[in-house]
Amino acid sequence: MIKVLLADDQGLVRAGFRSILDDEDDITVVGEAADGARAVSACRELRPDVALLDVRMPGTDGLEAARRITADPRLDGVRVVILTTFDLDEYVYGALRAGATGFLLKDTEPAELIHAVRVAARGDALITPSVTRRLIGEFAGRVPAPAPGPRLESLTVREREVMLLVAAGLSNDEVAARLVLSPATAKTHVSRIMSKLGVRDRSQLVVLAYESGMVRPRWMRPRT
Repeated sequence: MIKVLLADDQGLVRAGFRSILDDEDDITVVGEAADGARAVSACRELRPDVALLDVRMPGTDGLEAARRITADPRLDGVRVVILTTFDLDEYVYGALRAGATGFLLKDTEPAELIHAVRVAARGDALITPSVTRRLIGEFAGRVPAPAPGPRLESLTVREREVMLLVAAGLSNDEVAARLVLSPATAKTHVSRIMSKLGVRDRSQLVVLAYESGMVRPRWMRPRT
């Protein structure tokens, strides 16, 4: 059973999401919060698998809540998904950089919401890969470089190939098909890469791929 926490200052939004998610046999909403501070407290108390956080809430907003959750080693198992009305929001990029798994538009279709929760819970792929990848590419070249971390040179040639495909938004199964590997082997490669580079999940791995220069946003590529 996937446990979900909903954080949004609008009660009707929370009620709508709860209704959609609680209808699923494998998902249950274990708590709600109307602001970011309460969301963090609820995560510590309830230990959900997925926390859906609205970007804009009074007091502590969703981005600060995401930073606090992803920085707390006790909440390492909580996957944060940011809810926003904007598909290109620099503040959401900040949340991805801080460790959020991805983001969803608040007007997403019910089936997409359900799928996103399941994907986030298993940590298998980015949420809405094409939009998240576009967001990362849009802002990665416009912020200061991250603090020095483990060197990309520690990766093997195969691991670099896998990382590039993950940065392109491919799931483990798609990576496996592209490189003619078993899905289990692809998953092992991804886990080993994240461990070597000290990143929390696939979203941070994609952010690092852009910020390190391994992948370059389109406008930064030389014209041919």
